[in-house]
Amino acid sequence: MANPDLGQRDLQAAATSHRGDRIFNRVVTGAAFTALLVLAGIAVFLGIQVIPAFQSQGLSFLTSTGWDINTDPPTAGIFGMLYGSLLIAGIGLVIGTPVALLLSIFLVFIAPPRVSRILTNFIDLMAAIPSVILGLWAFYILNSQAQVWQELLNQYLGWIPIFQNDSGNFQGTPFIAGFVLAIMMIPIVTSVTREVLGRTPPELINASEALGCSMWTMLRYVALPYGRGGIVGGIMLGLGRALGETVAVFFVLKIVFDTNWYHVIESGGGSVATLIVSRFGEVSGAFELNLLLAAGFFLFLGTLIVNVIANLIVTRTGRLQK
Repeated sequence: MANPDLGQRDLQAAATSHRGDRIFNRVVTGAAFTALLVLAGIAVFLGIQVIPAFQSQGLSFLTSTGWDINTDPPTAGIFGMLYGSLLIAGIGLVIGTPVALLLSIFLVFIAPPRVSRILTNFIDLMAAIPSVILGLWAFYILNSQAQVWQELLNQYLGWIPIFQNDSGNFQGTPFIAGFVLAIMMIPIVTSVTREVLGRTPPELINASEALGCSMWTMLRYVALPYGRGGIVGGIMLGLGRALGETVAVFFVLKIVFDTNWYHVIESGGGSVATLIVSRFGEVSGAFELNLLLAAGFFLFLGTLIVNVIANLIVTRTGRLQK
């Protein structure tokens, strides 16, 4: 004979469980919408600052280069800084992406499990290092060594325009700033790429090995094509980090408002983030503060677009793999 008390207790336990699930779902949903509201509030606040900036400067705020608030009328243009942000981030991608990809391949396919776990924890720890610490390290230690590297590049590859340096000054160059960004990007790109490559179906890997394929052949025709979308998404996430980096770049880059088109080992450059941090402490009034906030809006917009595209790529890749 069934015990009615047991059935009653089961019902009560189920009701309590469902009630707890509903409370948890509401809390998580509320937190998610709060984050969206904060993000929207930041976008609206910065977007409002763009209106007076365009009213005073017009489209030249985006298409010209220079920053002189004391003239009449005052002039301000962030084109050189926008281009500099892309240039420095591009240098970081060129240096950091191959390192992150090779490191991910080593962790997933070559390293023993114990070594892989240790290196994975170390890489995750690297991602948590504050940017100001990396900036100080780059300023006091990396600068002198990077100057030697740039002199060698200019000596042996100076016939290539990007490695020309006519001034002989190798300090505060976009190359050093890009190298610092590469160090900051490697943990992010490596983590995403490692997860994507780790999801390669074992049966595909075993089939390639059964056919006598080498490691390189398996990577080229199986693992890398399978995780291509996720790898691209991870690279773009790293790009989003690079575009918004401020303090580390500020320590190692000589800020100039002229557009440095391609001389990556020539002293002088800039980015929107470094423009803001360099001028914010000595802002001359509400007008200049408004211009800096307007510049921050375009930096925010670019970083947001890059991260949204990266998330879409990663999500699409996950659906295709299922």
